[in-house]
Amino acid sequence: MNLQTTHQNRRRFLGGVTAMAASFFTVPGLFAEQLTQTPAQGEGPFYPDKLPLDTDNDLLVINNSITPAVGTVTWLAGRVLDSRGQPLRNATIEIWQVDNNGAYIHTKSGNRDKLDANFQGFGRFVTGSTGEYQFRTVKPVPYTNRAPHIHFAVNVKGRDKFITQLYVEGEPSNERDSLLKTVTDPKKRAAIVVPFAPLKGSSIGEVAARFDIVLGAS
Repeated sequence: MNLQTTHQNRRRFLGGVTAMAASFFTVPGLFAEQLTQTPAQGEGPFYPDKLPLDTDNDLLVINNSITPAVGTVTWLAGRVLDSRGQPLRNATIEIWQVDNNGAYIHTKSGNRDKLDANFQGFGRFVTGSTGEYQFRTVKPVPYTNRAPHIHFAVNVKGRDKFITQLYVEGEPSNERDSLLKTVTDPKKRAAIVVPFAPLKGSSIGEVAARFDIVLGAS
């Protein structure tokens, strides 16, 4: 990815006008009876102990750096819904994950010497009127004995913080992941294991994933 492409993508992304992101929200909402509550998952030990200076929803470029993070560019989007399928506005979504080398930005990450200094590692987004959120990040890679995953925290006024993890459909290591194996209900498992599909028309091998988060009754 050259410098011009990096800045063009970032401007389009932060402006919220990319066709890629918009396409996530053109499908009709599900009826309440079709919804499966997203299963909670543990926060894990590597929620950042020191937040990066940049905490926006583009994890590939820190502030105005000219060098993007290494990895498969991933457009991650979805909606936050209540148990009746109603969108939750002004929910704060936080994500954190390893970089393409399998390192967290946490100071005690086991392989911090391999940390990609150009990867933000953490991002935030506040949902709009349809409950939508969007991030640009890298496709997660394995970390020690864990399958590739992205951590999510959802903060909604009047509710306890909700924490879960998102997994990559088709990853062989999913079957060995000790935390994912605790989710035995097929519908609940399908709610947190989603496709990271090649983005049509991308010249640099980008992928896209949709992850709707359904919260239980408050």
